Amino acid sequence: MLTLDEVNAFDPETFTVRIRPVFEHSPWIAARTAAGRPFATREALHAALCRTVSQASDDEKLALIRALPDLAGRSVLTRESQAEQKSAGLDHLSAEEIERFTDFNRRYREKFGFPFVICARRNKKETILAAMPVRLQNSREKEIETALAEVCQIAELRLRDLIP
Repeated sequence: MLTLDEVNAFDPETFTVRIRPVFEHSPWIAARTAAGRPFATREALHAALCRTVSQASDDEKLALIRALPDLAGRSVLTRESQAEQKSAGLDHLSAEEIERFTDFNRRYREKFGFPFVICARRNKKETILAAMPVRLQNSREKEIETALAEVCQIAELRLRDLIP
């Protein structure tokens, strides 16, 4: 765990390395945000990170979303994603639930071109499964907006873990 004073004192490279896990496989967010130091609060740091995301190009935003794993998928997960999916109960699924997640993940990726993103720590497997068919009805633009909002929620919780 880190203190905000430590984070503010890091050189840009160390800042990027230490804040990198907040956004899955997207160190460019921390790298671009480093110049905004010092941050008065953890919340100000989070807001700056999310502002970096909102100011990114459309291609960068899509790359950020695509860097996230499928929920209850077979991909290798980062330590953070593994813990988040476990907290939602996605590590203990019945055969029927696995089939449903697999089907929704496939249909979602086919329609939108990126994985279904939801803040697993703020949901349980039942609410995630209920949300999937509803969100499949959205436009691609709406889903990009929703996915980015969820990514910022995930980042907020990861930042709380990193800087209590």
